[in-house]
Amino acid sequence: SDSLPSDGAAWPPASPPPVHNPDFVNVARDLRQQERIETREFRLAQAAIDYVAAYIAQLVRGATPERPAVLAFPTGDTPKGIFTELIRLHEEGLSFKHVVFYSMGEFYPIARSATQSTWHYMHSYLFQHIDVTPENLRILDGSTIEADLPGYLAAFEQRVRDQPIDLFVVGVDGALQIGYGNAGSNINSQTQRLRLSRQMRTAHQRAFLGLDAVPRYALSLGNSAIMKAKKVMFLAFAESKAKVIKRLVEGKIDKSVTATYFQNHPDCEVVIDTAASNALTRNTCPWTVLLPSSNFQIAWTERMMKKAVIWLSLTLGKGILKLTEEDYLGNHLESLLDARGSVFEINKDVFSSLQATITGWPGGKPPPHLLSLSDNERSSQLKLEGTLQESTRVPTNYIGDSASLLKSASRPSFQPKTNLSTSMQLASEEIYPKRILFFSPHPDDDVISAGCTFIRLCEQGHEVHVAYQTSGSIAVWDDDSMRYMDFAKRFAEKFDLGHETRNKVDSIEGKLLSSLSKKKIGESDSPEVRDIKALIRESEARSAALFCGVKRDNIHFLYLPFYESGQVKKKPLGDQDVDIVRKLIEEVRPHQIYAAGDLSDPHGTHRVCLMAVFAALHLVKNQEWYRQCTLWLYRGAWEEWEPHDIQMAVPMSPDELMQKRYAIYKHQSQKDPARFPGSDPREFWQRTEARNRETASIYRRLGLTDYEAMEAFVSYDIDKPNDVPL
Repeated sequence: SDSLPSDGAAWPPASPPPVHNPDFVNVARDLRQQERIETREFRLAQAAIDYVAAYIAQLVRGATPERPAVLAFPTGDTPKGIFTELIRLHEEGLSFKHVVFYSMGEFYPIARSATQSTWHYMHSYLFQHIDVTPENLRILDGSTIEADLPGYLAAFEQRVRDQPIDLFVVGVDGALQIGYGNAGSNINSQTQRLRLSRQMRTAHQRAFLGLDAVPRYALSLGNSAIMKAKKVMFLAFAESKAKVIKRLVEGKIDKSVTATYFQNHPDCEVVIDTAASNALTRNTCPWTVLLPSSNFQIAWTERMMKKAVIWLSLTLGKGILKLTEEDYLGNHLESLLDARGSVFEINKDVFSSLQATITGWPGGKPPPHLLSLSDNERSSQLKLEGTLQESTRVPTNYIGDSASLLKSASRPSFQPKTNLSTSMQLASEEIYPKRILFFSPHPDDDVISAGCTFIRLCEQGHEVHVAYQTSGSIAVWDDDSMRYMDFAKRFAEKFDLGHETRNKVDSIEGKLLSSLSKKKIGESDSPEVRDIKALIRESEARSAALFCGVKRDNIHFLYLPFYESGQVKKKPLGDQDVDIVRKLIEEVRPHQIYAAGDLSDPHGTHRVCLMAVFAALHLVKNQEWYRQCTLWLYRGAWEEWEPHDIQMAVPMSPDELMQKRYAIYKHQSQKDPARFPGSDPREFWQRTEARNRETASIYRRLGLTDYEAMEAFVSYDIDKPNDVPL
């Protein structure tokens, strides 16, 4: 409604299920029996954002000077999409003059002008773009003198009590704490200054360009004020939030986990995308919550059947081929047997489909005529000589033993079940060697997530290109830039590069030292420092790519403009970014493209880089060569694919896993430790090895071959985005 409700009507108004939204997942009540909070799931994060923004707009339209709408928002990445949509609605005429704004908290001490402050954040992303009333901005002031804090905080608390919040939007963090609160925060706490835990400070270190720069205190709105809000919406997007969403929605109230208390709030809902819902029972094993009297019928698609059988096998600790009818009947899977036939056929089909994903030939097997050649003849025909000469390690001769390979040539070549049409898939399989294009969002994602596959493709004779989409310069420590600058100076002196060159080097060194000495904590780098840091990441990436076997001319650095802002805050993806990606794709005309589908990257760069690839592919998809192109998505740095979604699994021996580790080691600036490790304290090589080993362990527990580790991939059709759970 565009006007206030009549006297006595509920305010704020209810938020009805968006059943007419095509991206709303209307989950049957029978599947939500374990959920303790109303949870609304959307296939895409943007659809969830639009839903929340539409409800906020409803509140804003009903506001008047006598009864303003009172809203509270978190900071961070979660609400940015909502702010963008509210700004768009404002440009269409929505006024915010009668809206009171609260924030969840503020660092202390911090100046309001600091780029990391909540005051600066809210103005940058929202306030300066809409018609706010200045006296209605109630953002805690981190510059308040310490002696004045008790009175200031008490007065702030009283204002919240006098004018309760209509809608409190809460972002979900990994520990399910509210705002800046620590584990075990009192649910009845009032507005206060509190000491931040190391975990909380680590979560914010990226904004301050380092942990040491993060303030140790914060001013935080009390939990009691949030609990008294008339409506609370928890927001969470991406697979990295799935486990905490399960705990919030399905877990019991836990005094050490503040957010779980909101299960008792009279009007609280959780708004998530499908990726964040992955751990809820409705998705993991919906058959376990269906009562015999339920009329709901599970649609036993190939994917759902595969998910159920894998779940059953792992739950019981039995290989797939050992599962019995009693196992199915005793674990709520009677309807699967009714729909799909005998246990034997179900077990065989799922086992065979998993077995078919395993391949040591990600680019396909070589044709028989190549196998009959000598090693030298084969290397010459596949143009491997230059690759082997430039590689900085002893390569594996995957196509080496002609006799043994000839014996295996009659076996079916690797034909994974992809999301592509049969004609496109078969056309691609007939080509050998292939042109391969690897997209790496940061300079190390290629080797972290798919290093073994990267090496195999090079050594199996394919023309492999790698494109580093961003510089990653922001993730280099300041002392690394000084170390490399010192090397450049000494190199110029050692080899007597001439007076003019040495003077230039001295000048650059002077600018570097001057810039770093004047740099304030959390401040962005000067252009000279950014360039040096970008060169460090570039040299590391080049070294790793050469180690893997990529030819020098096939290493591409794209420096997409959206990233090169010099700040943590990036620009939105633009036409220029997409055009750079498109031009490279058209130049290479690849038969296979590999891109990062690891969208749980907490910094958001992976998502933007993948959107650039998708947008570029939409521009070229009608070109004839694209009919022979397969797009593979990899993960590994932050998350891994679910086993029922994997369509290609490349196994690794212990030696191959070590080769992958050595490739990651080339990125020295990201070790001991990485500047922005996220919430996981392990180094990237440790994380990816653990995930690769776990994938292999899952395959082993399902009854398949026992490998040291595995890299997993999913094929993606840009015209059928719902086929892959991103």
